[in-house]
Amino acid sequence: MSDRAGADKRRDRDLVPDVVIDWSGPDSSSNQRAGDSLTSERLQKVLAAAGVASRRVCENLIVAGRVSVNGKVVTELGSRVEPATDQVAVDGVAVQLDTTKRYIMLNKPTGVVSSMADENGRRDLREFTREYDERLFNVGRLDGETSGLLLLTNDGPLANVLAHPRYGVEKTYIAKVTGSVQAPTLRKLKEGIELDDGPIAVDSVRVLGAPSQGHSMVELTLHSGRNRIVRRMMAAVGHPVVELVRRQFGPLHLGTLASGQTRELTDAERGALLTIARQHEHAGPATDEGADS
Repeated sequence: MSDRAGADKRRDRDLVPDVVIDWSGPDSSSNQRAGDSLTSERLQKVLAAAGVASRRVCENLIVAGRVSVNGKVVTELGSRVEPATDQVAVDGVAVQLDTTKRYIMLNKPTGVVSSMADENGRRDLREFTREYDERLFNVGRLDGETSGLLLLTNDGPLANVLAHPRYGVEKTYIAKVTGSVQAPTLRKLKEGIELDDGPIAVDSVRVLGAPSQGHSMVELTLHSGRNRIVRRMMAAVGHPVVELVRRQFGPLHLGTLASGQTRELTDAERGALLTIARQHEHAGPATDEGADS
């Protein structure tokens, strides 16, 4: 080969760009696009880590237009999100991306105060949270003689919204009261009665079964979080409460959870709570109105 031919071959070779093969995998920083931060992650990976479904199923959800990020539907599989700040939802139901958050349902027994540390030495909520590593606190309160559903969490923003009187989360109670409750009394509770701290009305009320041994069982649903509101309402209409249990708090239902027992919320329950919280995320800090039963 002549010197000229060799020089031409070297020149042609120099014009061919090197081919770089990326073996780092689909979630490496080499796949980040302009504007993506070092902390962003692929949407399908984040959804899978949050327990929504397998990564492949999450990809299908994205392509089908069932996933939104900060209120906007996302269909591109290459989309990346900030797990610490972005709000993700599937089919309109919020997804908690922070896996350190805990949401626990407690069936609070009577004789227990709704406090994590009672300064008077009474039974408090600590005995039901020892198995959890996180520092949990209760959302709202039930008075000592009221049993039933109490939510425990370490999610402060969610707790503020759920306890905020402006957004009064719906609550359902079953009360054992003295006497035979009749239709005029139910009508009065629905239309509203006057208490020392202002008028109040229930959203719905009904008698469960027939009176027995001088008592009636009454189911009441209301949004108010005023102090001991159910007891005061029933006393005002002449039927003092003997026993009281909260069966429902927002989308949560006590079900068959035994007294003194706890359980983690299901994905559906957690999503329903987060959806409520995000709808009202601009609410001010919750005010302490005392035990609301």
